[in-house]
Amino acid sequence: MALGKGYDRQDCSLARALEVVGERWTLLVLRDCVFGARRFRDLRDRLDMPRAVLTDRLNALVEEGLLVRRPYQTGRDEYLPTDKAIALWPAIYALREWGEQYYPPAQGRRRFFTHVQCGTDIDGTGHCPSCGTMPAPGDLETRPGPGADMTLRDDQVSVALYETHRLLTPLP
Repeated sequence: MALGKGYDRQDCSLARALEVVGERWTLLVLRDCVFGARRFRDLRDRLDMPRAVLTDRLNALVEEGLLVRRPYQTGRDEYLPTDKAIALWPAIYALREWGEQYYPPAQGRRRFFTHVQCGTDIDGTGHCPSCGTMPAPGDLETRPGPGADMTLRDDQVSVALYETHRLLTPLP
């Protein structure tokens, strides 16, 4: 018997959320859009995913209202995260932190996130220890940590993310 793709018989909000964001690559696409990646080519190059899979994920995310497709050049689109996608940031950050805790690089943290208003790095729960708030993604800057392996990637998005960068700001 083939596995089904849905959770139709589950009366659970988590199951319904997984219907939307549970497929492979989807959270990475959303993460990179929050980081500032906007263009199909940049997402494809950064994530090393097949063109057809990226097309499918982007179409599904647009259909679900997580991304907005907007023309930026003749025949080319860019994808911007909506408020619905930005609302997923705490979950994406929590999963990232879980990975840092249980699968850390030997050299230390891969990435830091700083609350721009305070200049303080947020903690593992996404809160700013200085002011006690949970900053929104647009109020955060990211920078690579000592565990970031800058030799792994030379695509345009990864290179831009090796510099301090404010989330939701389009990458060059």
